[in-house]
Amino acid sequence: MVPGPGLDSPPTGGSRIVYMTTLLTIGTFSRMTFLSVKALRHYHDVGLLVPAAIDPESGYRRYDASQVPTAQVIRRLRDLGMPLEEVRVVVQAPDVATRNAAIIAHLRRMERQLQQTQATVASLRNLIEQPPSPIAVEFRVVGTTTALAIRDRIAADDILRWRTAAWLELWSALQSAGMRRTGPDGALYSGELLEDEYGEIVALVPVAGAVLPGGRIERVVLPAVEYSVAVHRGPFDGLDQTYAALGTVVAERAIGVEGPIREDSLVGEFDTPDEGRHVTEVCWPIFLTASGDRP
Repeated sequence: MVPGPGLDSPPTGGSRIVYMTTLLTIGTFSRMTFLSVKALRHYHDVGLLVPAAIDPESGYRRYDASQVPTAQVIRRLRDLGMPLEEVRVVVQAPDVATRNAAIIAHLRRMERQLQQTQATVASLRNLIEQPPSPIAVEFRVVGTTTALAIRDRIAADDILRWRTAAWLELWSALQSAGMRRTGPDGALYSGELLEDEYGEIVALVPVAGAVLPGGRIERVVLPAVEYSVAVHRGPFDGLDQTYAALGTVVAERAIGVEGPIREDSLVGEFDTPDEGRHVTEVCWPIFLTASGDRP
């Protein structure tokens, strides 16, 4: 492993620890490093931490005392949730820059996860401590729309990452073709995606005029649809409350129809990193003329 601060540098104010060539049993090495025997065997099997010697007859593993710092680093990185392949990059890095880049990348992911956790905690606290606010619902007919689109079948857990990447790809194609946007970025969510956690999603960017699509990008003409529409303000974690309120209105009036739910990002991640300022329109397909007049 590449030496560097915090890995195998001498303790502050003390002498550098010098490890003699001493072979240790796997049990002793386990007690010295706080890594279980099971974990050490696994790390050997995947080539992450290979014993210094293996008895050819008994198969017993022997570790050198000089491997202790590496084992300690592995344990700390695993405690931080770093995947094994990324741990391998750190401990086998050819230079300090490569090692640090891998660690920093993981720390940034942890920061994003922490932000997500904090948002979820805030949403849950708000749900418990505050009664739901009345929601304004608009009934609207959205006319025929021409758009550039990317469709795929994905897992529900991957919606945000996939949608962001798809919108960026659509933007790039739009700019390359010199096209003009005519509306906000949108997405269509199939019933199976929301109900079964896997299904079709379509990312949309409304455009003016025709364009020759390329790759997985297609030009689509969306038919006119009647929607019940509610505006969600704030982060994604509270979006389910808007869905619930809107769905209640649709169910009470018995005007819901089969079809994908549409979201339009009026103010989103590309406009501001502050999720508190995000604005999303949720559009639930309905049949306005089911009762002979408008709701």
